[in-house]
Amino acid sequence: MKWYENRIKSAVDGTNPMVIKELPGSFAVYGDVQFLPGYCVLLPKREVASLNDLDLNERQVFLTDMTLLGDAMIQACSPLRINYELLGNTDNFLHAHLFPRYEWETDEAKKMPVWLYDKSHWSNPEYHYSEKRDGKLRQKIASCLENAYRLFNESS
Repeated sequence: MKWYENRIKSAVDGTNPMVIKELPGSFAVYGDVQFLPGYCVLLPKREVASLNDLDLNERQVFLTDMTLLGDAMIQACSPLRINYELLGNTDNFLHAHLFPRYEWETDEAKKMPVWLYDKSHWSNPEYHYSEKRDGKLRQKIASCLENAYRLFNESS
């Protein structure tokens, strides 16, 4: 089985090369497609269909992980904002998409969900993850995520 055929299992097994960091209730994963640099996905530690399938404590931890990943992305990417999306319509398992949104996007694009970008953005090899192009930002997000958790734990 290829790692991308079951992203959660491969993250748990340590074979998902896109994992940035294991968090208390999830795995922070760098996006396969980077037309919005810094795009990340948050995967739960166990496969469930939706957020509501987690118990209340697991939900709290997953959502805290999500917001701290967002904080790290803001620090690393300097976007206008982060769009958080938990859909599950196509891939029927819990996962959260975190998209940085940028000033350089067209005014029309800034107002729409990322999914309305032309399909070529998702399939164009130019936007597929490249360690050479994306590795430095990925590492910066990882470092900022470490810092976000340190601050979170100090304040708890």
